Amino acid sequence: MVSGDRRAMIDARELTPSTEVTVLINTAERWKRFCAAQDEARARMGIMPGLDYYEPRLREVWQRARRTPAYEHLCSYSAAAFQEIRSTSKDELKATPWNYVVPQTGPGAKYYETTGTTGRVTPTPRLADDIILNVVSVGEAWRRVLSPDDRVIILLPSDVVPVADLVAGVCEYLGIPHTRAYPFTTGICDWDRIIGIWRHLRPTAMFLAPGVAMQFTRLAKRRGVLPELREPVQRMMLLGEVNTAPLRRRLGQWWDAVAHDASYGSTETGTLAATCTFGQLHLLPCANYFELATDAGLVGLPAEGRGRLVVTPLNLFARPVLRLDTGDDVTIGGDCDCGDAAPIVSVGGRGTDMVHVRGTSMSVRAIEEVVYSASSATGYLLEIGADGGYARLVLERDIDWDRAAEPGLARRVLAATSDALGLSWDDVVFVNSLPETTKAGASQKSWKRSNVRVLDGTQQ
Repeated sequence: MVSGDRRAMIDARELTPSTEVTVLINTAERWKRFCAAQDEARARMGIMPGLDYYEPRLREVWQRARRTPAYEHLCSYSAAAFQEIRSTSKDELKATPWNYVVPQTGPGAKYYETTGTTGRVTPTPRLADDIILNVVSVGEAWRRVLSPDDRVIILLPSDVVPVADLVAGVCEYLGIPHTRAYPFTTGICDWDRIIGIWRHLRPTAMFLAPGVAMQFTRLAKRRGVLPELREPVQRMMLLGEVNTAPLRRRLGQWWDAVAHDASYGSTETGTLAATCTFGQLHLLPCANYFELATDAGLVGLPAEGRGRLVVTPLNLFARPVLRLDTGDDVTIGGDCDCGDAAPIVSVGGRGTDMVHVRGTSMSVRAIEEVVYSASSATGYLLEIGADGGYARLVLERDIDWDRAAEPGLARRVLAATSDALGLSWDDVVFVNSLPETTKAGASQKSWKRSNVRVLDGTQQ
């Protein structure tokens, strides 16, 4: 909280619950930074900036980046010089992460690490400015969805990854009561304790990874407490993994709540997009400069288009990056009635996560869309032959499953797969429970590739 002696320094602005935040605001300078960030975020919310907005900010990022070993070779900034530099790959960043850190920042105000989809640890220090500006940017975006009357439970990891810190910071920023209750914190919190907390807090909004949501739903159904637990819940805020609309609809039906794809981003970049009241992910263009990597090369963000998202975050101070190729295939465009002029983004995942079966290439996202559109399974596993000539889909039965309906369900899944992907599974089988690694969520697995198992000849 802002201490009493600091209030004396900042009496020009009245403190309200929405501005009493614990984001390292312990000096007058940091308070000024916070106020400026808040004013700008509110003034520009829903507006797509022009080049006059980006030019001075890209210059500042460029100057910060030139202090790092990775970018010290750059000349002085110009718009032409920016357009001439190649993109930075995530592999480069992960191979030599400290080369991208501004020297003499030390461990930063906070120190995080991320593994992402590769499993390689990437050190990620954050300065106070990194944290403050990200919380304000996301907080103003989520203000459209969350209410001061909400009670939030955060079922996200809160150790060396920043996601739970971000959600908690936004709740403090918006003046929303909340608690952290990550179910995999050994010795501190588990499902039994979470259910106990639920009965006292009666959360109206839950922040969690989709895989954790699936696990919790199964557990609540098995114990017969889902009707009780879902009674106060109004919205599910899913983050930590890319998810699909069919999965969100399925979770919303089970919990009798609205399921949002809450945000998109990474530990390396900060938050890149946030949901609106209509459930669409809108890019955060005031905090990031976006481009697309296409067959024609790097292009400015179009009104509509597809490609790999390339981003220059404007508010990274400990580790500035220029034209970072996220590796994520995205689709830009679409209509939204919320009034936000920022582009809608749909994240398809990594091109490197494509699955190849009998000459057909499929994203794991596309497979998941079929699974949750055509069935009420609570999980799935794709088993493929090492040579790509065999593919079996394994579906996890829901707790209240009708086994007599399985033959018809298998036919429905086969038909949906053929229509959507042009592929026919060699087999569709059902099991009572899949390994936790296929759905444990965020810190427990490497995104959707854990839903794919390569078989040798003896397992087919």
